[in-house]
Amino acid sequence: MKRKSIYTSLLACTLLWTMSTLLVSCRGDEIYIQPEEEKKGEQQTSELRGFYLLNEGNMGSNKASLDFYDLATATYTRNIYQAANPTITQSLGDVGNDIAIYGSKLYAVINCSNLVEVMDAQTAKHIGTINVPNCRYLCFDKGYGYITSYAGPVLIDQNYKQRGYVLRFDTATLQPVDTCHVGFQPDGLAVAGNEMFVANSGGYMVPNYEDELSVIDLTTFKETSRIKVARNLQHVLKDAYGQLWVTSRGDYYDQPSRLYIVDPKSHALTDSVCVAASGLWLDGDSLYVYGSEFNYVSGQWKNTFAIVNVKTRAIETDNFITDGTETELQKPYGLAVNPVSKQIYLTDAKTYVTPGWLHCYGPEGKREWSVRTGDIPAHIVFLYSK
Repeated sequence: MKRKSIYTSLLACTLLWTMSTLLVSCRGDEIYIQPEEEKKGEQQTSELRGFYLLNEGNMGSNKASLDFYDLATATYTRNIYQAANPTITQSLGDVGNDIAIYGSKLYAVINCSNLVEVMDAQTAKHIGTINVPNCRYLCFDKGYGYITSYAGPVLIDQNYKQRGYVLRFDTATLQPVDTCHVGFQPDGLAVAGNEMFVANSGGYMVPNYEDELSVIDLTTFKETSRIKVARNLQHVLKDAYGQLWVTSRGDYYDQPSRLYIVDPKSHALTDSVCVAASGLWLDGDSLYVYGSEFNYVSGQWKNTFAIVNVKTRAIETDNFITDGTETELQKPYGLAVNPVSKQIYLTDAKTYVTPGWLHCYGPEGKREWSVRTGDIPAHIVFLYSK
């Protein structure tokens, strides 16, 4: 017998499912958006149950939302958060910026709502919240979670005064235990050995961007040094060889977005790869990288889709989409690779103010199916069986 979607039993007793139209009902002073299901792709059975997709929602719209794709039933479900939490009248919040699973908990960083929503990973039921002003990205290590915070308000100012910080919290109690100040507007972070490496962007201080990684000693939880890399840093990812892959957004004029390699042991910038890097996903030795790059001089957007071999540092392909459908993508915004089937999931934010799309490509780069998402589909995390 086929295993049911993990949400079917949860929702059946409280909701009337809609298959093609959006049903909206009033819950007190809140607008409650009921979930929608669509069958997409082929059923797959493995230890991998599916994945969550966090839709950012346009800033100020309070429309961050959570979708789920169940591999066993090939069912994509939109707007699962309120269905899983019928007694919580509030929406997920304003701008979903990152998502991760650690242990039995699912964490969603809700940037402009100044919180991290913590849920049960198997059911998406609310467990608690962690209050963090202007929170951005998170990672985990040895029972602790770490969240970057811009600390100050959303404000473009060359003379921004508030340095950002990293919050450390206990994943068992969800209680903050320490903070470490770093540079301005810190984004991605990763742990290597007994140190943490944090990408300082300085994104609010245009054109005075930051260009360094902060290095934090995890024993003292103090910043010990900086590593100069490039302007406007965003993501940090560690590979199986101990290298750090760091992305730079550039300055949108004469310094393009690029991918950089840092040795965490020597604290040295060792190499760079000439690809635009808006987002990345590591699968084995293959680093999938998409670029959605805007240039103020030309006034044009350029989309690219590359694979870099992290062992050789060579570009294996400058386009992992092989059927020509990359020309249909308006604003690529999220990327993930299925660790079992090797299917590639790529999102398109379209106009940023209307529903986006998720596209599934086979390992050979040909599109297999597409599905409508929430506004600005951005962040994917895979869910395994208990």
